[in-house]
Amino acid sequence: MLSSLLPPDIVAVETLTAPVGVTLFPEEEHCVRDAVAKRRTEFTAVRWCARVAMARLGLPPAPVVSGVRGAPGWDPSIVGSMTHCVGYHAAALGLREHYASVGIDAEPDRPLPEGIIEVVALEPERRQVEGLLRTRPHTSWDRLLFSIKESVFKTWYPATGRELGFEEALITLDPEASAFHARILARPELPGDEYAPREFTGRWATDGKVLVSAIAYTADALVTA
Repeated sequence: MLSSLLPPDIVAVETLTAPVGVTLFPEEEHCVRDAVAKRRTEFTAVRWCARVAMARLGLPPAPVVSGVRGAPGWDPSIVGSMTHCVGYHAAALGLREHYASVGIDAEPDRPLPEGIIEVVALEPERRQVEGLLRTRPHTSWDRLLFSIKESVFKTWYPATGRELGFEEALITLDPEASAFHARILARPELPGDEYAPREFTGRWATDGKVLVSAIAYTADALVTA
């Protein structure tokens, strides 16, 4: 499902079950030394996906250590993103010479808990979601919006080194094309911010159980943004 959303030179690996017998690098082991079993399983599964993706890119396996807000640290030659939800784990990697960043997110295809949409969505987004829930009720559009914002934030942070609030990205959904457009509303705060990305486009898919959204932001786009 994920591979269909990304360019062919982005390697996407996904699994519905947690791989067994995976040995973490010492640096990774340190990150989950005090984690509960569920967190350790999720952590290990997405790193297995990342290692498979590295191999398909012709690269040796390397540790992926969590940084600020859990953002993965990659080898300088690659960019990537990882995600997981119940019954789903995935990683997507590309070469840094071609891509500035990649953002993916997976969520269960079921409605958000009560009150969350008001926290994550701007008014135009809420109106579009409400309309889609009335006319196309078989997809959890509120949860999809949340997933897309997560993908946007995962794409924005590696490209800028700054975090992004939910209110700083305006998402427009294209249900016919299974695509979306994100306009960044964050104002420049530091010298150089005027060159930060101002928009992203991406795609999404669902199998009825899991929603997945994805963005691949090219290196050329970062230079010219």
